[in-house]
Amino acid sequence: MYSVEQAIKEFVNHCRFEKSLSPKTTKAYNTDLRQFVAFLNANSLSRRLTRISKDEIRSFLEYLSPLKPKSIKRKVATIRAFFNYLEFEDKVSLNPMRKMLVRIREPLRLPRVMDLMEITEILKCVYAAYNTAIETGDKKSAEKLKNVVVVELLFATGARVSEIANLKRDQIDLTTGAVTIKGKGNKERVVQVCNGDVMKTIQHYSDLFSARMKAGGGFFLINRLGGRLSEQSIRTIVKNLVGTTSIQKRITPHVFRHTFATLLLEREVDIKYIQTLLGHSSIMTTQLYTHVAVEKQRQILLTKHTRKDIIIPRVFPK
Repeated sequence: MYSVEQAIKEFVNHCRFEKSLSPKTTKAYNTDLRQFVAFLNANSLSRRLTRISKDEIRSFLEYLSPLKPKSIKRKVATIRAFFNYLEFEDKVSLNPMRKMLVRIREPLRLPRVMDLMEITEILKCVYAAYNTAIETGDKKSAEKLKNVVVVELLFATGARVSEIANLKRDQIDLTTGAVTIKGKGNKERVVQVCNGDVMKTIQHYSDLFSARMKAGGGFFLINRLGGRLSEQSIRTIVKNLVGTTSIQKRITPHVFRHTFATLLLEREVDIKYIQTLLGHSSIMTTQLYTHVAVEKQRQILLTKHTRKDIIIPRVFPK
């Protein structure tokens, strides 16, 4: 009998080796499906693929209801992808997700962003730390330079922290400034770093770390042990750096991505170009930043519009 465990194993391998999805994504798929099977077992429901119907899935959704909407949406997407695969491979004759409409509303949460003054303060602080290390002969000057490059890459490209961590040396053209970023689903996009000063900094770092890059598998950002700089290490660099500034809000690498997009939108860059730069497959994802721009517009008009300085005596009828 074709078991659900065997089906999950084949589906995960399909995602990993045929669709070339990231280890993080395939791990999430596997976790979600194992949770679904555990739910079926705990409630004495059928684990035979041919007997899993909309009723079992609805019961599972009810079980998931205490979770955040975003988590539920991911698990529903996993189950849908799983049964679509089984249907395509003729493992099941009836796909229970085929005519099952599941709508899960997420509350609109505007992305946290920095304004121009805050991003300027961060850049000044990271460069000041590096300049001081050079002037005092600090042996950690190379690490300070790496911190500068981390911040510059995050802000210059708007890339995700995982995309920055996995950058290889051959993905950065030091002549043209073209950075080839491998995003979700191994989709590639190219973002141009056009600021000359930023490119000089990146070039200097590349020269200094070139031997360690080759020894470390070609990764551009190298840790102290000679391996790839991890996503968590980048988060720590950003956290420690922000701690040296006067900024009170919580800043993560992803806030740089939000800031990159929002500041471009505020300067009237077409949202379709921003979509391409961020690597969003859907314009709907990028349009979230228009809400941020509207809020910024409100703040500008509230504080800068000259009408607030014009006081007109007025009498309203009683």
